[in-house]
Amino acid sequence: MIKAISSLRKTLVLPLHLHIRTLQTFAKYNAQAASALREERKTSLYQNGDDEYVDLDWDNLGFGLTPADYMYVMKCSKDGEFTQGELSPYGNIQLSPSAGVLNYGQAIYEGTKAYRKKNGKLLLFRPDHNALRMKLGAERMLMPSPSVDQFVNAIKQTALANKRWVPPSGKGTLYIRPLLMGSGPILGLGPAPEYTFIVYASPVGNYFKEGMAALNLYVEEEYVRAAPGGAGGVKSITNYAPVMKALSRAKSLGFSDVLYLDSVKKKYLEEASSCNVFVVKGRTISTPATNGTILEGITRKSVMEIASDQGYQVVEKAVHVDEVMDADEVFCTGTAVVVAPVGTITYQDKRVEYKTGDESVCQKLRSVLVGIQTGLIEDNKGWVTNIN
Repeated sequence: MIKAISSLRKTLVLPLHLHIRTLQTFAKYNAQAASALREERKTSLYQNGDDEYVDLDWDNLGFGLTPADYMYVMKCSKDGEFTQGELSPYGNIQLSPSAGVLNYGQAIYEGTKAYRKKNGKLLLFRPDHNALRMKLGAERMLMPSPSVDQFVNAIKQTALANKRWVPPSGKGTLYIRPLLMGSGPILGLGPAPEYTFIVYASPVGNYFKEGMAALNLYVEEEYVRAAPGGAGGVKSITNYAPVMKALSRAKSLGFSDVLYLDSVKKKYLEEASSCNVFVVKGRTISTPATNGTILEGITRKSVMEIASDQGYQVVEKAVHVDEVMDADEVFCTGTAVVVAPVGTITYQDKRVEYKTGDESVCQKLRSVLVGIQTGLIEDNKGWVTNIN
């Protein structure tokens, strides 16, 4: 009887082991198949649309949201490590009502662009600098951030997957918005338990409704954009909502944008609502020094270097509002605005006009910058990344 039971047990155990081994083998092949499927899907995303454009009126692009097909999503848990991200169709995301971004504004973002060359190839402009700026901003906001390689890879994948949304050369750009936010739920004030990094894109034209026409700016004396010791030097979402009231008021009066003054003496120029500012007097180009209240723009940095190469004296300093009103030229810089000429500035009851046009310093600097960004001028500085 005992021998019979032992024999029966062996008969039962053997198939169980084989069954487990079969399941393990199946799981292994299933994982490999899933991985291959992801790679095949990614490849198809990059291949689709290589020789076609989405049906848009490329001659009348503004700076509004026209979501491209795909976005990139990557998550980070308490350990501070970001998992491998992936592309998914552009769409809504789910957030807890107690997510850190909703309760405490724990989020920062970046802005960069993909440019199409005349031969159809795509270029990025200094995306590693966007990655480094996001890391600095994340440190200020006590958030983990993707590595530079993870960030740049996400930008490349987003651009390639949405290639058919990149406007033809000279018609616009694909604006790419990386966003890092506290997506995990939290009630008390503190860092979120989970973070999400998202990259989405939209084809855009000129930022201002004036297009390439000169801007009319208004010097704001009541509201300030940032204060010493705050977070004005990083691209936190909390820096932008507070400017909307002043900006809305200025636009209702016919102005293009607002120039903000320092919060202490209200006599020194800081920046506009969404861009840095430069003041030209003779062969000297001055711009407010970044001291924690002013965003260190990547376009700003690039224009300063181009201007120095062309023999201008570029000075970072505290720029008094009186210097602005006595300048030969004023222009703004930023990823969205590129390099935009200022035609007039109104301060108190005084309105000053500035030089603009093809022979202006602004236009000369813009031509070189855009030429490098779009591949029309040879990049000798290592600023441009080819992503095809």
